[in-house]
Amino acid sequence: METILATSKLTAFRQGAQAGISIAIGYMPIALTFGLLAKATGLTFLETVMMSMIVFAGASQYIALNLLSLGTGTFEIVLTTFVLNIRHFLMSASLNEKAESDELWKKALYAFGITDETFSVAATKEGNVNAAYMFGLIALSYGSWVVNSGIGHLIGASLPQSLQTSMSVALYAMFIGLLVPSLKKQRKTIWLAGLAAIINSVLLFFHMPKGWAIVVATLVSAVLVQYVVNEREREDA
Repeated sequence: METILATSKLTAFRQGAQAGISIAIGYMPIALTFGLLAKATGLTFLETVMMSMIVFAGASQYIALNLLSLGTGTFEIVLTTFVLNIRHFLMSASLNEKAESDELWKKALYAFGITDETFSVAATKEGNVNAAYMFGLIALSYGSWVVNSGIGHLIGASLPQSLQTSMSVALYAMFIGLLVPSLKKQRKTIWLAGLAAIINSVLLFFHMPKGWAIVVATLVSAVLVQYVVNEREREDA
């Protein structure tokens, strides 16, 4: 019986690993770019790799680099990334409905590895998922993100100093690249981005610290825009 159970778990792990190959490949250029930008921002190789190991959240890590370059305090960075990743509560709760009964520590462990991509793969898998499958799925994506972040930093260290300095501009270009597709899909995103920019500019004019200005602008604009959208939907109904 134990042999059959072990074989079943190994099979599930392999299935998860196979499903994670495409995610691992997709993470490579993003992680390499993160490593390059981390080097340009002033992070050491160890700091870059540790951030990818502990945080494992692409958008949050890119935003953290931006905030670090602005000299933002630790608390503001943590709060901003928390707000950005608050959707993970919903993702984890949704995936838990699909997950087989496993020990709590196992669920807690693979919950750390839930990203937009791993969640999408697990959520669309036929049938339930178990800890073995999730560990296989996450192992490849997590390993790819961490390893390629380090490689990106090492590559950045070999670049000329002038090119390393100019790499910081790529950080803003990446944020624009992430924003534009959303602007095309939803008008709400346009209002959200515009209002956040206006609020942030006003707060900076009144000499609020840059980190807090970003946090407050994000929260206030999100609440206001969503409130207006809900009111319009209520009126239309």
